[in-house]
Amino acid sequence: MNFNEFPENPFQIKISFHKVLETLEHIAASDVDYRSNYAKALLERTSKVPELRNGITNMRQIDENSQLIKHLMADLFPTALTKNEIKAVTIPFLNITFNYTERFKKILKEAGNNFDFTIRNLNQHQFYVMSCCLILNAYYKQHLDFNPPLFYDIPDANGILKHYRILYNADFLEIIPTEKAVALTPEDIALLMDNFDDLDLWKEKFPHQSWLLKGFGIIILYDATTENAVSNLKSNLLRLNSDEKDIKNSFEKIFRSIFKISDLKIGFTSFVLEEIKFNTISFDKKLHSFLLCQNKEMKCNELLNTKVYQTLVEQKKALAISNVTQFSKEPENAYFGNLLLSQDIHSCILAPVVKDGQLLGIVELVSSRVGELNSLNSQKLDIVMPFIVDTIDRYNSDIHTKIEAIIQKEYTSIHPSVYWKFQNEVKKYLFNEPLNPDYVFGEIVFKDVYPLYGQIDIKESSDTRNHATKTDIQNQLYLLISVLQALFQETKLNILEQRIFELKTYSNETAVTLKADSEQQIQRYIENEIHPMLKKQSVSLKTQKLITNYFNEIDPITGSFYKERKKFDSSLSTINQKLSAILDHQQKEAQAIFPHYFERFNTDGVEHNMYIGSDICPQGNFNLTYLYNMRLWQLQVLSEMNKEHYAIRSSLSYPLEVTSLILVFSSPITIRFRMDEKRFDIDGSYNARYEVIKKRIDKALEKGTQKRITAEGKITIVYSHREEEKEYIKYIEYLQFQKILEPTIEFLEVEDLQGISGLKAIRVGVSLP
Repeated sequence: MNFNEFPENPFQIKISFHKVLETLEHIAASDVDYRSNYAKALLERTSKVPELRNGITNMRQIDENSQLIKHLMADLFPTALTKNEIKAVTIPFLNITFNYTERFKKILKEAGNNFDFTIRNLNQHQFYVMSCCLILNAYYKQHLDFNPPLFYDIPDANGILKHYRILYNADFLEIIPTEKAVALTPEDIALLMDNFDDLDLWKEKFPHQSWLLKGFGIIILYDATTENAVSNLKSNLLRLNSDEKDIKNSFEKIFRSIFKISDLKIGFTSFVLEEIKFNTISFDKKLHSFLLCQNKEMKCNELLNTKVYQTLVEQKKALAISNVTQFSKEPENAYFGNLLLSQDIHSCILAPVVKDGQLLGIVELVSSRVGELNSLNSQKLDIVMPFIVDTIDRYNSDIHTKIEAIIQKEYTSIHPSVYWKFQNEVKKYLFNEPLNPDYVFGEIVFKDVYPLYGQIDIKESSDTRNHATKTDIQNQLYLLISVLQALFQETKLNILEQRIFELKTYSNETAVTLKADSEQQIQRYIENEIHPMLKKQSVSLKTQKLITNYFNEIDPITGSFYKERKKFDSSLSTINQKLSAILDHQQKEAQAIFPHYFERFNTDGVEHNMYIGSDICPQGNFNLTYLYNMRLWQLQVLSEMNKEHYAIRSSLSYPLEVTSLILVFSSPITIRFRMDEKRFDIDGSYNARYEVIKKRIDKALEKGTQKRITAEGKITIVYSHREEEKEYIKYIEYLQFQKILEPTIEFLEVEDLQGISGLKAIRVGVSLP
């Protein structure tokens, strides 16, 4: 091992323990005698080796002081964990490692003296860019997720190659510019972010050894051999024949091996897109359906509640229920939860099988034991699902008609208003296929359509979510501190005082600001340092009750306090469900007036896009009266949605306010179906102006102020032309007469956006009870 493993490096490397020594100086000044004396003794010994503080530049110095370094690292490398953790001191992305735990030593010893200890597939280019990204994150406060999963491939004593995932802790590193460092502008950083492959550019902005990397990192490995080996199952899955017993036994054997659950069972339920229902047609003689139990088929919305339906069917995301009994206590979950309990299912994972964007069915993993299956181990499905999808697709493909299969493959689920055009294109394909096997599908384009965009947004949702997160973290830290204080009073263990100090430090830090990685760092510290301590203590009944109460407050899925965030998520979900229901209901009536394209998005609020014009409905004799009607309809619906929010606001578990926005754009545009993203998008550079405004307007400010153009309880209408203003004044006056809108109207100028200027806005309040 050497410091120059790669010939080019943006860093000068100095391995230093100055941060550890500073901590020891703090301890030496404390009133805890045994800790203070120990720290003083260590500081006296290290004072004779100034390189430990100033920086080590070669491995010989590390070898000569290995025992002293081991003592310095004692708090970070607990003796009790040395045979369990695979851990060492390192410099990230380099094979400079030392101060190994006993388990790490054993792994390297079994690998043999001839083993080449290198990171898998890490070349000079990747190393240089990842090192530069460390600088961007640490010094320039960027938030780049820059490094792919890194692995060591290490043979064991039997010669079997095992695969270890690499995790780094860089808390003890400092990154310092030298006189050779180039000061970067925001434009430089933006340029780098778009040019990973341009190594010369990275070297220009971060010259060789222009930055000082001082300190040390910690490397932690975990055995990922199982995940790497799963790919070997592919051939077994592809060889599955139609024998019922073969399928069932093979699937269960595979999944029991992956999840290490002896009683795991697997089921499958088919999905029928045309009727939005589940059935057992494809696998009724192959795998049992736990979703349907004894039923042959059932409508999805009759079997599943709204949230489960949205997760599995609409979002096509896996759902994990770690405690079915607890899950079924929620009234909306009672029917589905009791159906699972009747089959002795106490934990389960339901995973959508998706092929070419189409939901084929649901793979069901179930266990009779609580907690065996959960959202954490559900992530293992990501490795095998591609193979499962292909296998099930073979059995499921014959239940779809040829036209429907082509539509789903080449496009995606299509809104009814434009379905006819996709269908015509498929008919052309079927007609030409025998004569022209290389037939290319024509583009789906709608010209001269008028866009309408509106949204109801949760006000300051990001800040509110962060506040909820901070509150949960603070509450957990406060409760832990009180538990440890009680524990210290009883046991007098001085280590508890240190842990209390560390928890208070975290509490003080999070009270000021919550950094992006604060929660993860704190939870890792609590799980690794505090929880094991609480579980091993032999204490009085009173103190044990405090410990038990603390663990009862922890969410079983997240492993942390989740009360405030759960309230926020629940309130957000309630608002979205209620407001979406109004919009969807009103949409049916609007479609009856004149067919138009409509799409809705639920994020931190509810957004909708509409496009109306003769090209979407050629037989409808479109004229501008229909557009004006839709604009009035949109204003009425947003008013109704505001009233609904006001009606439910007092019942929300977390107080959330909403703002409303309408964007007016009177020029007709062209929309084109994008094959790569399976959705409609604006076509043409001029038309793109509408999309730019739409993406930037919700956070726009009133000109000359720091106030948003949107406000709670009010609808903001953004426009460009005087004619649009006159048109909307008429709508507003009509709705004021109907007592739907407040009498006062505000006229605003909108700050100039990037590339957009001259926007204006009308803001009017909704009449609330």
